[in-house]
Amino acid sequence: MTTPDTPGIGHNKADDSAPFALAVDKLRSLVERAERVDSEIEALKSDHKDILIEAKSAGFDTKIIRQLLKLRKRTPSEVQEEEEMLDKYRHALGM
Repeated sequence: MTTPDTPGIGHNKADDSAPFALAVDKLRSLVERAERVDSEIEALKSDHKDILIEAKSAGFDTKIIRQLLKLRKRTPSEVQEEEEMLDKYRHALGM
């Protein structure tokens, strides 16, 4: 028989909750960090939009600027290969 001071069957020990508390703290920390990153991403998207608005007001074609940004992310060999295929397809269509 157990006394009120000793845990019985099905009773959680007091220190069993410590790992759970640590897991909760870790989860909270991860969620808060993710929220901060999401906030920073939204701010950067706004900055990106402002840059394109500025480019447009300076007379630049923003569609072309977007294409340039995509091209600059790729390697020169990838760009060259795509341009060669595009030329072949144009030629095949008589363009």
